[in-house]
Amino acid sequence: MATTSLPLRAGIIGCGNISNAYFKHTAPFADYVKITACADLDPARAKAKAAEHGITPLTVQELLASPDLDVVLNLTVPKAHVAVNTAILKAGKHAYCEKPFALTVSEGKKVLALAKKMRRVIGCAPDTVLGGGIQTCRKLIDDGAIGKPVAAVANMLCHGHESWHPSPAFYYEVGGGPLFDMGPYYLTSLITLLGPALTVKASAKATFKTRKITSKPLCGKIIKVETPTHLTGVVEFANGATATVTMSFDVWRHHLPLLEVYGTEGSIQCPDPNGFGGEVQTWQPGDQDWRKVPLTHSGETGRGFGLAEMAYSIQQRRLARQDGSLALHVVDLMEAFHKSAKTNRTVKLTTTCKQPKALPAGLALGKVA
Repeated sequence: MATTSLPLRAGIIGCGNISNAYFKHTAPFADYVKITACADLDPARAKAKAAEHGITPLTVQELLASPDLDVVLNLTVPKAHVAVNTAILKAGKHAYCEKPFALTVSEGKKVLALAKKMRRVIGCAPDTVLGGGIQTCRKLIDDGAIGKPVAAVANMLCHGHESWHPSPAFYYEVGGGPLFDMGPYYLTSLITLLGPALTVKASAKATFKTRKITSKPLCGKIIKVETPTHLTGVVEFANGATATVTMSFDVWRHHLPLLEVYGTEGSIQCPDPNGFGGEVQTWQPGDQDWRKVPLTHSGETGRGFGLAEMAYSIQQRRLARQDGSLALHVVDLMEAFHKSAKTNRTVKLTTTCKQPKALPAGLALGKVA
C-alpha cells in the first residue's frame, strides 16, 4: 500500500528513450522520491535498464502488484497512457504520467475520477514549466514587470521527426501530430504564466498524406499521416489575455518567436518551453533593445522535478503543481483545436484548473520547497 513517507518509492513502466532523462534527473531529488524498479513489455529492455541503474527488473504485473512501491511513473506511448494510468490507480498506487495525459477529455475525466475514488494522486508532464526559464518569466509577470498581460504567442514549427527518431510512426497516428506531441510544453507554459483558458478558435490540416522515414533503422519506410500536422489558432484566457498558437510538422524553417508574453507595460521573450533553462529577455518603455534577465530559479534541473514535487505535495497534503487537473485542461485545449478546425466555430472548454503556484525563487538543485 502506498505511503506518504518521503522519499516515495517509485517504479517505471516503459523503458524507452525518455526513461534515461528520468533516471538521470530524478537522482538529485532523492529526498523526495527514489526509483527502485522498472518494467517494460520487452523484458530484455527492462533488465538492461535495471542493470544500468542498479534497480530491480519486474514484469508490468509484478510492478503493479509490488507492495514496495508507492508511485508509478508511466512512460508508455501516448495511446497507452489512460489504460496504464488506470491500472496503476486500481493497484492502489499514485501515478505520474508522461504527456499527453489522455487523447480525449472524456477519457481523462475518467482517470481523474478514479484517482479521487482510490484516494490517490495523479500528476503529468511536462514539468519543464518548473525550470528556471518559465519560472523566471512567471516571477516577472507576478511582480508586474510588464503590467497586465494582454497577449502571447507560442510557436513550434519544424518538419517532423522522421529524420531523426528511430521509430517515428506514432507521431503521425491519431493522438500524435505536433499538437499532442509538442503542444503540452507550450500550452502548459501559457497556463502557468496566464492561468486557465476559456475558448479556442483554430484551423488545421495535414499538408502531406504520407511521410518517408530517413532515420535508422527504418530508413525508407513510408508512414501514413492520420492526424493534422499544421494547426494554428487563438486561445482566450480567463484573465482576458489571448494567445496565438501555431504547432506544425510542415515547416522547414522560420524566424518566429517560440514563446512571448505582451503586457500593458512591456514584453517578455521566454526561452524554449521544451527545456528547463534558457535565456529570458524583457523590453520595457525606454529600452533601446531587449534586455537579458538573470534566471531567478535554477535552470540546471530536468525531468523528474514534477515527480519529486508531486511526492512532496502528497506528503504535505496539498495540490501538486503538475496535478492531473492541469494536464486535463491541456488535453481540453488540444481537443478544442481539433473540434474548432472541424466545425469552423469557436469552442468553449469544458474544464478548468487552478493556475499552478509559482515556485520560490532561489531553490537549490534537488529541492522543491
